[in-house]
Amino acid sequence: MKRRTFIGAVAAAAGVAAAQPPDAFKNLRPMTDGVRPITDDERRARMKKARQLMRANQIGAIVLEGGSSMYYFTGTRWTASDRTFAFVLPEKGEPAWIVPQADQARAQQAIHMGGDVRAWADEGPYQKIVQVLKDRAAGSTIGIEERVRFAVFDGLRKALPGAEFVSADPVTVGCRVIKSPAEIALMQHANDVTIACYKAVFATLREGMTSGELNNNVDAAYRALGYRGDALVIFGKYTAFPHGSTQPQQLREGDMVLVDDGCTVEGYQSDITRTTVFGKPTARQREIWNLERKAQDAALAAAQVGATCESVDAAARRVITDAGFGPGYKVPGLPHRTGHGIGLDGHEWTYLVRGNQTRLAPGMCFSNEPTIAICGEFGVRLEDCMYITGSGARLFTRQSPAIDQPFGFG
Repeated sequence: MKRRTFIGAVAAAAGVAAAQPPDAFKNLRPMTDGVRPITDDERRARMKKARQLMRANQIGAIVLEGGSSMYYFTGTRWTASDRTFAFVLPEKGEPAWIVPQADQARAQQAIHMGGDVRAWADEGPYQKIVQVLKDRAAGSTIGIEERVRFAVFDGLRKALPGAEFVSADPVTVGCRVIKSPAEIALMQHANDVTIACYKAVFATLREGMTSGELNNNVDAAYRALGYRGDALVIFGKYTAFPHGSTQPQQLREGDMVLVDDGCTVEGYQSDITRTTVFGKPTARQREIWNLERKAQDAALAAAQVGATCESVDAAARRVITDAGFGPGYKVPGLPHRTGHGIGLDGHEWTYLVRGNQTRLAPGMCFSNEPTIAICGEFGVRLEDCMYITGSGARLFTRQSPAIDQPFGFG
């Protein structure tokens, strides 16, 4: 049968039997060995660079709440709540933490970089932050990190009238957009885990399965590998919806199958999409899939040091528009940017998108995911992440070689 032929090919590519869980995952083993967390020495170097960028941008201090930037600089994770928990990194002097008195004991356990911890109670957090800024002679220009909530920013500007509040992006993005070898190694591990998950999961495709069932298989495979992941699973005509559909979906012979997901290793993300067909591909499906791969190749080739982000987007988009789609962002065609930055956030600065004149530099990391959406028919997205080196872009993962070979062989 055609379906068995397809599943057999996927199973050979995956190196596992084409069976339902748990049999499909019986050969999966935890991939948790060899992971090297970011060291405190590297985090201190990040803060040093941040201070250099503060001086260059005439910013006296930056204020952060819980989130990826706080974790990037300090290794501390904290969920934002109505009780303000903030980190102040001044251009000069020791950083400081502003914590709720009710959570001070827990905060002391979570904080391991910086010993100036100031607890607030009924007086509120903002005067505590103001006092840190005065103690550090931070001046009148304060940077606010992009994830800081408006209520916190508003409270701080009321407590410090006359100060100028600016975006901290030149500092935080300026640091985070260039990944270190240690960060790239963690992202490589996350990508390796996701590919191992996919190879096992694609072997479980069967007639009549729902997108929810396949999503559950993704979860089960990640658990077997020692991780947790997040999946977008789309079948058939709904693959033309770049970010999925709320409609229930069951897999049928000839349907396109799109799986887009990633996992996290020490906070660092993977993001991979594979599009294939359940059964024998039609000439139309193969043609569009091959066009998508050509567009992905064009973006990869264009991602050279010194090239602008928008030129990489234009290279991929040109392939698709030259084939008669679009133009621009119109569908049928490529309805979104070619790629996004990736690191501690699945989507972060900077972006491969029209209008972005940022020039590529070694250490930048991006997804490479031009998409072809043909509403009413199907869509194709191939997504592999890449990092920029002195000699051009390198992929974390092997690209799909063909529509019926999501992973290739060997």
